[in-house]
Amino acid sequence: MNATQSRFGAVQIGIILLAVATALIHLILAIPENMIMFYLNAAGYLALTAALFLPQFKQYRRLVRWALIGFTAVTVIGWAAIGERTPIAYVDKVIELALITLLWIDSKS
Repeated sequence: MNATQSRFGAVQIGIILLAVATALIHLILAIPENMIMFYLNAAGYLALTAALFLPQFKQYRRLVRWALIGFTAVTVIGWAAIGERTPIAYVDKVIELALITLLWIDSKS
């Protein structure tokens, strides 16, 4: 593979699936009570994930990856500080920690 091509495999697919999963969880939780922070969180996950893989943003991929790691970490920390302790919240935190792990692995490839 030459330097101009980027690798797209299981790790990248996992990143997309986990980011979409947590975005959907936040969106579904936002709807009944119209919680703007949850809508914004879902939009943030989708926008950063799209920017990570869209060719137009290839030159910023490293920066976007770190932004997504930070965004996810802040979400987990925010939940730890003030979030509700519900089963879906715990599932979502596992998803988010797995997302951070895959983003870290992706940064090493």
